[in-house]
Amino acid sequence: MTVGLQHYLTLSAVLFAIAIAGIFINRRNVILLLMCIELMLLAVNFNFVAFSRYLGDETGQVFVFFILTVAAAEAAIGLAILVVLFRNRRSISVDDISEMKG
Repeated sequence: MTVGLQHYLTLSAVLFAIAIAGIFINRRNVILLLMCIELMLLAVNFNFVAFSRYLGDETGQVFVFFILTVAAAEAAIGLAILVVLFRNRRSISVDDISEMKG
């Protein structure tokens, strides 16, 4: 049995669905929300790599490097914001963040 394009696309759809479910089920923990966003980006990367391999074109793999760069920057900035929030509020709950609206 060979692993074809449909297997990769199915795996990508499952990862994306898990990430969406994680965002909607847990709205309290900011770290888990960031992890779900990273999982969504991973699912998109699977699609790019699968189609790039299937079509024999490396353009999709180049896009993956750009997405990984943006994901790393997003994770670093998000975690830095969480550290500052925890130092000020002693909590990283989403409810505490929504209280900061001015």
